[in-house]
Amino acid sequence: MRGRIVGAGVAALLAAGCGAEAEPVAVPPPAPVMVDVAAASSGGACRLLDFGVIEQHAGFRFDVAAASRTGDSHTCVVRAGRAALPELTLSVTETSIDAATFTADVVPEKAAKVSGLGQQAYRRTTSAKGALGPVAEVGWLATEGRLATLRYATPRATDNTDAENLTTALIALAKQLDTRTG
Repeated sequence: MRGRIVGAGVAALLAAGCGAEAEPVAVPPPAPVMVDVAAASSGGACRLLDFGVIEQHAGFRFDVAAASRTGDSHTCVVRAGRAALPELTLSVTETSIDAATFTADVVPEKAAKVSGLGQQAYRRTTSAKGALGPVAEVGWLATEGRLATLRYATPRATDNTDAENLTTALIALAKQLDTRTG
């Protein structure tokens, strides 16, 4: 008896499926999922940076990071999405120079001395040039034999005073970085 009931059920299912084929159901593609990825995930000098800490000091939220290495130099560039500017660049290079050589050979003309950052440090702002606005820069000779530079390139419409104020923010950010691991 069970065999007849199962056979009747299978026959009914087969007969029901023999009609006109149903149209495929159009399913919209899922919306892209935005994932907040840490700057450190890019490796290299980006391991020293955190988007939240940058935003806290510089007042601008970056969300894209890229790292590169050339010889003993490690670089990280951070940007906001597809925008070219502003852009923050961190470069860390192993070095054997001393503080006197740093001051004589590395510190740019017209740079101001910064105290409390590494063995020696400077800050400067360069003027707008071409499509690039003023650039705020802080460089220092870290105590562990590394030369580090933070550069914040601004959009063309940025005022020189705003860029100069950014050097103060970059100094605070630089003091947060542990260049021994970069």
